[in-house]
Amino acid sequence: MTDTRREDHDSTSAAPRAVFHMIGNAHIDPVWLWNWQEGFQEVKATYRSALDRLAQFPEFVFTCSSAGHLAWIEANEPEMFDEIRARVHEGRWVLVGGWWVQPDCNLPSGEGFVRQGLYGQRFFASRFGRTAKVGYNPDSFGHAGTLPQILLKSGLTAYTFMRPGPHEQALPGRLFRWEGPDGSSIPTFRIPYEYCTPGSDLEAHVRKCLTEVESADSRLMVFYGVGNHGGGPTIENLKSLERMQRDESLPHLRFSDPESYFREVQDARMPTWSSELQMHAVGCYAAHSEVKRLNRASELALVRAEKFSAIAHAVARLPYPQADFDRAWKRVLFNHFHDILAGTSLESAYDDARNEYGEALATAQHAVNAAVQRLSWRVSIPHVEGSRPFVVFNPHPWAASVPVEHEAGGLRAGFILRDERGERVASQTIRSEATVNGWRSRIAWTATLPPLGYRVFTAFKEEPETNLRSDASDTHVENDAFRLEIDPETGGIARLLHKASDAEVLFASTSAVVLRDDTDTWSHGVTTYDDVVGRFEGESSRLIEHGEVRTAIRTVSRFGTSTLTQDVRVYEGLPYVEVKVRLDWRERHRMLKLSFPANLHFPEATFEAPYGITSRPTDGREQPGQRWLDVGGVHRSTQAIRGLAVINDAKSSYSVSGSTLNVTVTRSAIYAHHDPYVPTEGGDYRYLDQGEQTFTYWLVPHAGTWRDAGIARLAAELTERPVVIPETYHDGPLPPSASFAEVAPANVAVTALKRAEDDRGTIVRLVELHGTPCTATVNLAFLKRELSVKLGKFEIKTLLIPDEGEPREVSLTELE
Repeated sequence: MTDTRREDHDSTSAAPRAVFHMIGNAHIDPVWLWNWQEGFQEVKATYRSALDRLAQFPEFVFTCSSAGHLAWIEANEPEMFDEIRARVHEGRWVLVGGWWVQPDCNLPSGEGFVRQGLYGQRFFASRFGRTAKVGYNPDSFGHAGTLPQILLKSGLTAYTFMRPGPHEQALPGRLFRWEGPDGSSIPTFRIPYEYCTPGSDLEAHVRKCLTEVESADSRLMVFYGVGNHGGGPTIENLKSLERMQRDESLPHLRFSDPESYFREVQDARMPTWSSELQMHAVGCYAAHSEVKRLNRASELALVRAEKFSAIAHAVARLPYPQADFDRAWKRVLFNHFHDILAGTSLESAYDDARNEYGEALATAQHAVNAAVQRLSWRVSIPHVEGSRPFVVFNPHPWAASVPVEHEAGGLRAGFILRDERGERVASQTIRSEATVNGWRSRIAWTATLPPLGYRVFTAFKEEPETNLRSDASDTHVENDAFRLEIDPETGGIARLLHKASDAEVLFASTSAVVLRDDTDTWSHGVTTYDDVVGRFEGESSRLIEHGEVRTAIRTVSRFGTSTLTQDVRVYEGLPYVEVKVRLDWRERHRMLKLSFPANLHFPEATFEAPYGITSRPTDGREQPGQRWLDVGGVHRSTQAIRGLAVINDAKSSYSVSGSTLNVTVTRSAIYAHHDPYVPTEGGDYRYLDQGEQTFTYWLVPHAGTWRDAGIARLAAELTERPVVIPETYHDGPLPPSASFAEVAPANVAVTALKRAEDDRGTIVRLVELHGTPCTATVNLAFLKRELSVKLGKFEIKTLLIPDEGEPREVSLTELE
């Protein structure tokens, strides 16, 4: 056996030889062109093979990520898990990644990435007595620029990736410091060529990597081992490495692991990269609308459920459902996996994903209901004959005015709504979801709510006043804030006047644009979609609601055999236009974008990123984003600084061409079609996104910048809705309106509020949203605590409020 621990300097040579850290690994896609049940077996078979190779080759080291895979082994093959634990303690089974799976690294929310580390690192710590040190996502298709801070605060001090490759993103070197917008930086390495190899002789792969040697003392990581469907290093791989170790014409080939590599290069001079790592496969961010919608809904539902459960635990001694949350989060985290959330897996895999997201959503729904029912039952609500009370809960730690709807019995046209002080609140009856003879109805109002608290509203059977403040027809709405006109040719908005600034928001009608998209599921090799084949044409426009709360016009437009229905709503007193979308999509090899031409010069595009923002050129390229996109600039007519934001609850792919914002609604590629395979003409294929889907977006025209308009908070208000509980009359210790928690100033959000993982207190996570350092005031009335917390630009800070003792900052993993 060759001694691989020899010196890397040949005594007879004038210069040191290069060193290749040979990283034996098995990239495993638990879901891709197979379902998770096959992935489960693939993990078992791969880990058995790796254990056998470790026994056969004493110098071999195996690198392993993904706590979720190891959790499968622990549950299903505990004897194998004991073998793995022994190899971890020996130092030859090296844990990397620190996350539950290798997720898509653009689509999860900031809190989603935090939970990857929380559950992954805590699993490693509890089972192996150690955590991972190296972040590890070789196959993810792009990497949000905000990740360095999340990685570092999860205990990960270095990062490894492969995509985008050099042909997709020029970088200052294979090894560099990756700096996030908050100033955090982390040593990062881009894997050369491939993260996996065939099961045969590795000499060709090693010699190919010689082209990466930049100087005589270059040190590189070279990855090997059969991957994707698992496998890992083979006997032939390892024998060829032993043979090549004796070849003096090659670099020193050292059996190694990423942690050893980064430890060796820690003093090396590294250039700095201060941006995103994009872009490998832009089509992934619009592929499979349902999985994107379910992921966003599940993440936000669990965060909301944790908030109310923590409050109900403190205020009303309701047991906190930690085990339920753990199980639900792990379902969501598994479906973050890059071939699931990206929409690139088999069609049947999405039946499994839908069911697992359904479990998470049901868990969150049950937890929220238990918490708010426990709280609302303790609210003092006096009995008034012929009235119906509602308790409305605000999940946000700031005062919010938000649209509310709720089904109710016995409330027809003859009622008025009053708040807890007896003051009348504007309301209107809208169409019930039930198709019955009038005994069920639906009530709508705008609820002004205290920060992370609740308020009682009561409907009384009294003749309502008529107090219409808007003018409307089938093609226009005008109120104190806007004049909106519908374009009958497109079914879009022809004109939007923002009255506060007397500014026309649009320079042309909004429209639904259809583009040719003959690419594969990933859209390999594509940066921009610009082959327009048509637009939806307006068919009808009619006024469907006109009341003192809101006015709505329904437009129907068509393209080919597809139908787009949009309910355009204008509210009294709210700063946005809401559009409820129902799309029946029947096109193939086509893409649909909603286009919003903002009336601006010198446009600047800002996208929400995971726990931060990113600015990008307005060059028409397809880009991933979270809930909102804003284009700011100089208004063409007034020369004032203005902007237009689009916020939505389901979409994550955008483009900006000049000052025109585009939201990519859907693309109908073939399921799991990977270039270079060319589908047979006339073949019987299944296409993405066929059928009906729904989502909601807000158009927010504003003066000043997106910061001035509070776009980040508005995005939270759209996607984390209030909870309405129809109540009865009872005494209780809680007043009719109260706040449980509040944060200020407006550039700070409380993004998580929950019981600590070890149940020793309450966790509060703060994020600075605007890139403006500040001192935040956090009033936790439900704990009788008030905190003053300094935050840097875009800083994430996690605080433990112990049940006994003083608050202190903890890591994202809550590990000491």
